[in-house]
Amino acid sequence: MKVHVEHLTRVEGHGDIVLNAGSGKLESVQWRVTEAPRLFESFVVGRPYHQLAQITSRICGICSIGHTLASLKATEAALGVEISTQSAMLRRLALHAENLQSHILHIGYLVAPDLFGAGSVFPLIETHPAAVHNIVKLHRISNEMSDLVCGRTTHPTNLVVGGVWKVPSEKSLIEIRQKLVDCVDTFNDVARVVLANAERLPAFSRETEYVALGSEIEYALYDGAIASTDTGRHPVDDYRSVVNEFVVPQSTAKYCRHARDSYMVGALARFNLNHDKLTPLAKQWARKFGLYPVNCNPFMNNVAQVVEFGHSLEDSIALINKMLNRGLKDEARQKITPKAGHGVGAIEVPRGILFHDYTYNDKGVCAKANCVIPTNQNHGNIQKDMEAFAPTLLDRPGREIELNLEMLVRAYDPCISCSTHCMKVRFKL
Repeated sequence: MKVHVEHLTRVEGHGDIVLNAGSGKLESVQWRVTEAPRLFESFVVGRPYHQLAQITSRICGICSIGHTLASLKATEAALGVEISTQSAMLRRLALHAENLQSHILHIGYLVAPDLFGAGSVFPLIETHPAAVHNIVKLHRISNEMSDLVCGRTTHPTNLVVGGVWKVPSEKSLIEIRQKLVDCVDTFNDVARVVLANAERLPAFSRETEYVALGSEIEYALYDGAIASTDTGRHPVDDYRSVVNEFVVPQSTAKYCRHARDSYMVGALARFNLNHDKLTPLAKQWARKFGLYPVNCNPFMNNVAQVVEFGHSLEDSIALINKMLNRGLKDEARQKITPKAGHGVGAIEVPRGILFHDYTYNDKGVCAKANCVIPTNQNHGNIQKDMEAFAPTLLDRPGREIELNLEMLVRAYDPCISCSTHCMKVRFKL
């Protein structure tokens, strides 16, 4: 039997699945990334500090807010810039907006067809119109929240070194808060539909290491140390000792490994490491789905995304309340003094922990950059999961094997093109 999925559908970017089996035994299975390399780390060299976030947000149209924030955090660490409490709260709100956007997009448009046995979301418009309508509603509100805090839905203009460009008005925050409150029932309806169809998620489990930001005070998305289920806490500045990037022949994206041959990042990793800091609504849905730490089923990453949607929804309402109670201030933009320095910014984007690492010269011009993308960190774990999962499927028809392996990759919600950061170079003397 041979299975060759060229350019897997319902994911961002191009990736292939290749399986060969004979006499009922698995001979080989590979997850191949075939995208052309991305060269953003070179694009920013020679650019002044205030341009880097604008450039690196273009690494991804889905996680552009997260890339912006990771970039700003790295630049601020390098230049010794501290932001106000209000700016930090607005940035957390921006990150929640992106989490809401991305999670509902993935669950509603890319995973739901698998749960309903459909090839895409379009047949569901006829068969499950209420569910599709609710998904669109949640997505629209998430976009409106991004517009308000970030200046626009994609590639933020309002998030800058030292804080934010413009503070939203009290009236606009009250209006978006009410919309979020009104969306709680809609979210519960969507979560119930996912729960009713969750038996379609394969009951597969493989122990691995989980890596995410960890914090003692909050469900770590914006701030925290690097946390591992195997090795505990690590300073963000020591991220290289955790990610340990390396190159494999079948991929234009680097792989990563830490305590084991691979590790997983993303919603399930965050849940496994921070579950006790979830909001009540999120904890309630985790229990309903039977999601308890440490869960080692990669397909439950989709369930963790549902749980995180509830967390971001509820925590966004709480954040807005806190800002309104404190009183909004029109803070003057900080005057930044360029200087030489090195800084690392770490943040949780929907697909997992993201690192930006910049070195600046004494004029505040970037001399060196490194970005480690979440999907880049997940590729090795996808491969290891395939090697363990594929042998359990060999007694099934070829199309069913193909579908299950596709669902495995989709469970990671990969952003494949964003992760391609290596080139094959042959020197001829």
